[in-house]
Amino acid sequence: MQKILIIINDAPYGTEKAYNALRMAMTLQKSDTQVEVKIFMLADGVFCAFPNQKTPNGYYNIEKMIRSVIHKGGKFKACGGCSEARGIDKINFIEGVQLSSMKEFAQWTIDCDKVLSF
Repeated sequence: MQKILIIINDAPYGTEKAYNALRMAMTLQKSDTQVEVKIFMLADGVFCAFPNQKTPNGYYNIEKMIRSVIHKGGKFKACGGCSEARGIDKINFIEGVQLSSMKEFAQWTIDCDKVLSF
């Protein structure tokens, strides 16, 4: 089984980086190849983990995309230091997203076969 780490560095809305990262994750999960997808959120990417996102009809919703990836076995971690710096480390994230550390991020990087950064 191939292990792929996707890094999200950008806020959920404003640019399409988080959207494209999650599109890639969802596409990988649908592929014929056995793939384990791990996603680590850094910097403003930690805001992707907020629950109860409300977007206008017809617009993508990052929370729904994250839930879909989790439902298919994807793993999500949010940088604890980045979350703390933004004052959101005590907020409940989307179910299935956990606070993590640079040490675990480094271990995920070592363990995975490929790393994609958005």
